[in-house]
Amino acid sequence: MPRFVIEREIPCAGNLSQEQLAEIAQTSNEAVASLGVPYTWVNSYVTGDKIYCVHEAEDAETILEHARRGGFPANNVSAVATEFGPQTAATAPQR
Repeated sequence: MPRFVIEREIPCAGNLSQEQLAEIAQTSNEAVASLGVPYTWVNSYVTGDKIYCVHEAEDAETILEHARRGGFPANNVSAVATEFGPQTAATAPQR
């Protein structure tokens, strides 16, 4: 399933309490369940005034529908072209 990075502009997001984050997670889970299509919330990262979420869905329209149902902003939705990390170095030619 395609993977997307969602940028959500939320003022003072970095100051949200664990209780507030738990409520947001519950709302997100309910929105996912209501979609009736394959959808996975992979993870989220909180910064000062933004939350970056990684979700898997068939298309960006489904991502936007999840945001609408959850009452979340989705200021930018980008399809992930590829992923890499430190382990990727093992596939590079030796120097």
